[in-house]
Amino acid sequence: MIPPEQDAAFVASMEEVLEVYRRPYDPQRPVVCLDEQPTQLIRETRTPLPTEPGQPARYDYEYERAGTANNFMLVEPLAGWRKVSVRATKTALDLAEEIKTLLDSDYPDVEKVVLIWDNLNTHAPASLYKAFPPAEARRLLDRLEIHYTPKHGSWLDIAEIELSVFTKQCLDRRLEDIDTLRREAAAWANRRNAARAVVDWQFTTDDARIKLKRLYPQLKTE
Repeated sequence: MIPPEQDAAFVASMEEVLEVYRRPYDPQRPVVCLDEQPTQLIRETRTPLPTEPGQPARYDYEYERAGTANNFMLVEPLAGWRKVSVRATKTALDLAEEIKTLLDSDYPDVEKVVLIWDNLNTHAPASLYKAFPPAEARRLLDRLEIHYTPKHGSWLDIAEIELSVFTKQCLDRRLEDIDTLRREAAAWANRRNAARAVVDWQFTTDDARIKLKRLYPQLKTE
């Protein structure tokens, strides 16, 4: 539920993101969405029974928790490209390293990356200054055009949709360690990229002004 006093801020951020999604594809200014999620690593306590004719593999209901990992999802919706970067932690330093890799390795030759993410506390320019010398942080920020989804509006981040697909298709089984998770995540992303699976975003500003009319401040007229 969005507090009434935040309606105007929500609407402004929402429309800003929706207008970015309306932009035609520009290879020099790709729109990239970022989101992240934790994953519980699960270790088997008994050896699973292998598959047999007419019988799937069988797993014991008991398991052992083996720590957690964090999945950084980066997706360029119009190009049908995504990457899952698995890290042990989700600190500001982790976030900064992901941004540096995005700019210097994934998109080294573009003018700017148009970045959409939510309001998580590490999703901020300050994270780059925590990780790198000022000149390097500024260099990276100069190659970013950052847009935030509104508070209570993370559903506007297309990377959240892609994380949902990733969860259903890749995290539907027990993964016992971070190396296994990394291999499985990379294989999943490679398959999706090979298929050029794009996200056909349909929700527009005009739709928002009709379907979410209750969120728009009511102007008083004389």
